[in-house]
Amino acid sequence: MISTAYAQTAPAATGGGENMLMSMLPLLLMFAVLYFLMIRPQMKRQKEQKAMIDSLAVGDEVVTVGGVLGRIKKASETYIHVEVADNTELQVERSAVIRVLPKGTFK
Repeated sequence: MISTAYAQTAPAATGGGENMLMSMLPLLLMFAVLYFLMIRPQMKRQKEQKAMIDSLAVGDEVVTVGGVLGRIKKASETYIHVEVADNTELQVERSAVIRVLPKGTFK
């Protein structure tokens, strides 16, 4: 009823470097695609946003994260005062500005 078990010989060793490279190739390709499609464009957008925030000046017309449209009346290192209507100013952080509008957009 019990069959005889025979020992198997170990497989012959082959060039391990080539097999390892071929197994790592899909992983490397996925990382390269991820870098060029996601990471690199995000870093570029962050750099452009930082440059825009650093260049804000009095008189610029801006849109805030909350959708408020106004003109910068005062600017400090961390905050700006945005005039949204006659004699009405809001104090917001510089980082709350998402877009600078062309001159003459805000009346």
